[in-house]
Amino acid sequence: MDDVWSVSAWESIRDSFPSSGKGGRIVVTTRFKSVAEACRRQQGSFYEHKPLAEENSSKLFGQVISSIGYEICPSKPINGGIIKKTCGGLPLAIILVAGLVASKLEPDKLEFDNHLDEVDKSLSQDLGNNLTTEGVTHILNHCYHHLPADLKTCLLYLSMFPKGCLISRKRLIRRWIAEGFIAEKHGKIVEEVAEDCFNELICRNLVRAVNNSSNGKVKNCQIHDMVLEYIVAKSSDENFITIVGGHWQTPFPTYKALHSTLLKFQILQVLDLEGCKGLHFNHLKEICKMHQLKFLSLRRTDIEWIPKKIGRLEYLEVLDIRETKVKKLPASVEKLQQMVHLLAGNKRKRIALKLTEGITKMTALQTLCGVSICTGSALEALENLTNLKKITIYKLESFTDRENNLLLSAIEHLSSCSLKFLAIDDDFTGFLDKSLNASQAPPEHLHTLGLSGKLSQVPKWIGSLHNLEKLTLSLTSLTTDNLRILAGLPELFSLIFSLDSTKKDASVLKILRDNTLQTDGIIFVEAGGFIKLKLLCFAAPVLPPLSFLEGAMLGLQRIELRFRMVEGIYGLENLESLQQVLLTISSQAPKDARSKASQIKELASMITGKVNAPSVVLDEYNESSEQK
Repeated sequence: MDDVWSVSAWESIRDSFPSSGKGGRIVVTTRFKSVAEACRRQQGSFYEHKPLAEENSSKLFGQVISSIGYEICPSKPINGGIIKKTCGGLPLAIILVAGLVASKLEPDKLEFDNHLDEVDKSLSQDLGNNLTTEGVTHILNHCYHHLPADLKTCLLYLSMFPKGCLISRKRLIRRWIAEGFIAEKHGKIVEEVAEDCFNELICRNLVRAVNNSSNGKVKNCQIHDMVLEYIVAKSSDENFITIVGGHWQTPFPTYKALHSTLLKFQILQVLDLEGCKGLHFNHLKEICKMHQLKFLSLRRTDIEWIPKKIGRLEYLEVLDIRETKVKKLPASVEKLQQMVHLLAGNKRKRIALKLTEGITKMTALQTLCGVSICTGSALEALENLTNLKKITIYKLESFTDRENNLLLSAIEHLSSCSLKFLAIDDDFTGFLDKSLNASQAPPEHLHTLGLSGKLSQVPKWIGSLHNLEKLTLSLTSLTTDNLRILAGLPELFSLIFSLDSTKKDASVLKILRDNTLQTDGIIFVEAGGFIKLKLLCFAAPVLPPLSFLEGAMLGLQRIELRFRMVEGIYGLENLESLQQVLLTISSQAPKDARSKASQIKELASMITGKVNAPSVVLDEYNESSEQK
């Protein structure tokens, strides 16, 4: 149990455990010695963490500075004495001070000690000689007051998220924008400024990056408990945010209760109901009276329909209906001329939102996710969305050659405008192999491309996408020749090959056979090329043998392999920058496949000659549950 706050809390928790003495051990963490003493009275013992010594304080400080992107000169080591004196050996204090110092550094003048002295002098009068846990609050206060005004607002906004909550970067940024916290500056649009604010909070270590997307960007973040406590108190002091009822999950109010509540919040701009249970159509009709709304998230709720009255929300910029049962929007959405992000569908369950004429009239759209496209005037009008930067298409329905040509024309036109992200699942219509493969005007400005469908070979025009950073190819024949086409992509960061075993189609089996026949049984990753590739992923029921030749993928840091059967992986020792190997095997894999996976893990673990040998993880996934 992490971070128990009081003796009374411990006693109420303790009474829930069996008292027979035959149970396991309970590990409790706390900041308060009185709680530790109370735990010890039940035949326990406690261990008090000692502050970090000067050497380790200096080492942690250096690691944080390096992670932000600054190199520490070996000839000018950091003064560990100042760090120990300023931070008292407390890891959180060291991390915060490192972030503060890094924010003051100039790239060509890394004077750590000068800035450390400045911070030490500023804090010493408040902290005295011995920094306690409570003293970290003074450091937080110092960090907060050195933030620019817009960053202060963005940080305080995080106080509304519960303790331990994983916060989506995209969700947070869209909410900041909808709240009006972000303004264009230095020639950057609001989305770019918001990204900069987010990254600055990460660099200052006020917010912690938890995991990254396959494109290298932070996907989710988290706030340290003590930082959260500080900004909750600061938000209250400055009357910025009031948290009613604490950070607790409560049942969704009845229709009558919600009606009276919403009447009090007619100027609300952000309403995030993600994951709320018990949300009904009548609730939505009341929400449609909140005419100032800019952000509305109904993600992971049980709604099936959107009211016609949604057209009244003329200022709405973000509508998130992902992982709901909504398959079509009312015609009135054509009135939503401020809409920037429309997020829909459920990729895992193959539920998509039908592209309608109303959607194609929302000309401010920059993001359109999770749609199905079928024949009709909506397809013809798709090219009207000239501001579109991202589109993901989950289904193509009733497609003929005419529809193939119309969609290809729309993609080519949008790519010449603003499109940077394109993902298509052609649902075995043949659009990718017949039409997109033969495109005469490839989408050369794309940063991300995902193609899921039968592709006998990688389209040759992909080799000309010099801005491409992330490429995902599903149901594509995996060959040495295809890898040669991709090797020259100068910005490619992430490359994912997948073959979905849940798609029961004879051509899938043919692709598997082709992988073997066209390569004499082995797929070679040759030397040179892939100069910026960091992540390589292969996912298929049967992985053909892969061989990395000397000099291959010199910058590759992580390789992920997901399979039921694997023939073999060779030459991992040739991947000079390799840091992580993740092997994920199906729960339905036979014994010989498990044995082969164990051999690969053992060989990868024995790689020598590197400063740091790669970490190797062998995991398992439940294939039967994924096919439901």
